[in-house]
Amino acid sequence: MNTSYRALGAALGLWLSAMPPTDAHAGTGESRFVAREQDWRNGAIVYQVLVDRFAPPAQLETKRALYPPPKVLRPWSEEPRAGHFVESAKVWSHEIDFWGGDLQSVRSRLDYVQSLGADVLYLNPIHLGYTNHKYDSLDFQAVSPEFGTREDLKALARDLHARNMKLVLDGVFNHMGRNAPRFVQGQAASKGQGSQSWFVFGPQYPGGARTWKGVPNLPELNLENPAVRDHLWRDKNSVVRSYLRDGADGWRLDTAYELGPAFLAELTRSAHQEKAGSLVVGEIVNYPAGWMPALDAVMNFHWRTLLLGLVRGEIAAAAAATMIDRTIDDTGLEPLLKSWVLLDNHDVRRLATELPDRAQRRMAQMLQFTLPGSPNIYYGSEVGMTGGDDPEQRGPMRWDQVKEDHPELIWTRQLITMRKQHRALRVGDYRNLTTQRLLAFERYTDKAADAVLILANPGDEPVTETVQWRHGAMQDTTRLKDLLPTQPLSSKDSPALQVSSGYLRLTLPPRSFRVLAPDTSAQDGYSVYKRMP
Repeated sequence: MNTSYRALGAALGLWLSAMPPTDAHAGTGESRFVAREQDWRNGAIVYQVLVDRFAPPAQLETKRALYPPPKVLRPWSEEPRAGHFVESAKVWSHEIDFWGGDLQSVRSRLDYVQSLGADVLYLNPIHLGYTNHKYDSLDFQAVSPEFGTREDLKALARDLHARNMKLVLDGVFNHMGRNAPRFVQGQAASKGQGSQSWFVFGPQYPGGARTWKGVPNLPELNLENPAVRDHLWRDKNSVVRSYLRDGADGWRLDTAYELGPAFLAELTRSAHQEKAGSLVVGEIVNYPAGWMPALDAVMNFHWRTLLLGLVRGEIAAAAAATMIDRTIDDTGLEPLLKSWVLLDNHDVRRLATELPDRAQRRMAQMLQFTLPGSPNIYYGSEVGMTGGDDPEQRGPMRWDQVKEDHPELIWTRQLITMRKQHRALRVGDYRNLTTQRLLAFERYTDKAADAVLILANPGDEPVTETVQWRHGAMQDTTRLKDLLPTQPLSSKDSPALQVSSGYLRLTLPPRSFRVLAPDTSAQDGYSVYKRMP
């Protein structure tokens, strides 16, 4: 081979290796990025709601009969507090404190949810149950009357679909409530011994039945009994399949780690058979590797712990970068794009309580919206609602704080707008960038203009570093735009940031970050990107 051709071939090989891979789908010509965009589950923004606590009902007085003693209907202005054990009901008093929200009142606030930019509304359990949280279902096929009816749920689904939004329900298929008729009947029938029981009874269990984490009110279902699985997800009129026909678009599975991969895979197949493209996301507190494809996605508690540790200075930036890389390598990017990246929810302290330092909180939120996945916003966190351990984090929505000039609401909308405007943040690939003291990574697609560079300094000292931007399409002298301007990128003494021979040199103040994108627009009619994809 001629030497010049060898050199050309080597150069072409280097160029191709530096470009994002394309991996076009056979027969369609569509890149994986286009295919990802066509799947609503990838990179969606999820808004989580406790129905009882989200919006006050229009006619509260007409509902009082639905909360007989020892249940208590609280005024919307009252915050939940830990209570005492109610012997007559065998539950804690704060489990039977209600605020009166229902499916119709949720429908009345959809304009607000849509205005935030949410793609998915996720409801905590709505099934018939004694407590306010409904994780003690008495009948999965019935909606709890405090919340409404299945017709109300269908109406909510129709409203959401008209807004091009999706509905995800909470499936609590590991256990039911102790007053569930099936459990009561099982207890009466010789303690329900045997594999055909819906529950697991035996003298080795306190109270005579296996319960979730020893909570007497939550007897565990015997999923090894095929009839139980038929009722929950296998039959055409099962819980999972019938609610999908009613308009739900997916299920979030409570304590999914306890169901096990085999049963989760069976449930997910049933959901997809009923509604192609539906979402099954599991509450997996473990390391996420190995749980997909039994599930479509997980609630990424692993990254929540990582992000909190990073911004608090408990995990070094370099270590965090390695952990993110390894999570993606071990789990795969495709399921992580569908997985929910959360910083708070109904089971943990609210973000403003967990991270009272605004700089730490905003860095964690920035990463929540730029790492691969679907950001999960817990109702009220967008206006800085506080709340400690259960039940304090489950307070009624602070509608009095929903004001256009509220700094937390402005910030949340800024994050959501940035994500919606930049394709790479929703469906792009991920690439870690080598630094010494910063966390630095890139989200990118097959188009140079889509690239987004994220840099964060969680430390207490300013950091000046030269970062290698491993993207061969980034032309020399490309100027960079700040997508979340918190302080000016340039001044009289500091020129605008730009790429220099594939490097970027910058100084980040303590507890600060940059989200940067290349300016590929033409200058005076000329563009160095004129032949770039």
